[in-house]
Amino acid sequence: MVEMSEPAHLTDMALDLGIQRGEWGNGKSSVYVNIESKHCNKGGVAHGGLYTMMLDMALGGALVSILPKAEWCATTNLNVSFISAARPGEKITAKGNVVKRGRNVAHLEGRIVTESDRVVATATGTWAIWDHKPASMS
Repeated sequence: MVEMSEPAHLTDMALDLGIQRGEWGNGKSSVYVNIESKHCNKGGVAHGGLYTMMLDMALGGALVSILPKAEWCATTNLNVSFISAARPGEKITAKGNVVKRGRNVAHLEGRIVTESDRVVATATGTWAIWDHKPASMS
């Protein structure tokens, strides 16, 4: 029987930003955060870099949820479309799902939504897949 991956630990950067893990498994993953002033750009709305980070985490998490534990993956392309702005006090959730997994490449899609289901950003991405983890992780 193949041992499957477990959710990755949140990075220190994600924890410092207050990002939390939501759903995880069966080709789906989500992360969420309550927007605070520290997340905002000079315009007073959530920074696009926060959206991009959360989408990378959600899409990558979705892929990891279907990988055997011995395999490894990394983002090779992430396209983000910024649809609307999130403001302090709003909770946003990045949701990712696997569109197709091949032997060495996977295609994913995702979106960030508010609690009222307003779309804040969308993304598509491509991940490379290796049959083993890098030596630095052994």
